[in-house]
Amino acid sequence: QVQLAESGGGSVQAGGSLKLSCAASKYVSSTICMGWFRQAPGKEREGVALLYTVGDSTYYADSVKGRFTISQDNAKRTLYLQMNSLKPEDTATYYCADSSNGNCAKLNALWFYHGWGQGTQVTVSS
Repeated sequence: QVQLAESGGGSVQAGGSLKLSCAASKYVSSTICMGWFRQAPGKEREGVALLYTVGDSTYYADSVKGRFTISQDNAKRTLYLQMNSLKPEDTATYYCADSSNGNCAKLNALWFYHGWGQGTQVTVSS
């Protein structure tokens, strides 16, 4: 039922920053996790950053740890991904999704997520 729409992507040079936004059509209290995922051409979609709403715990892929920050607004209608120190390998289409499954706090648990948006393209040039 929840529909998500990603925005904020663009083209930047290595070392630059971008802030992605994910707007939800509605807030569902049963949501346990909100996550950012990315997919580069020829590669599988992978988890980048997850927000476990119970206690607001966060999880990051090793490749982005220390550079990316996932957060949510007070109304819990918008999810953000602040991306700093971008690298060319960060180039991908970024997606957000939500999950009400208790096993969602895993970066590889894509099958537990719903509401995938159309994605927003991030291109990082060297």
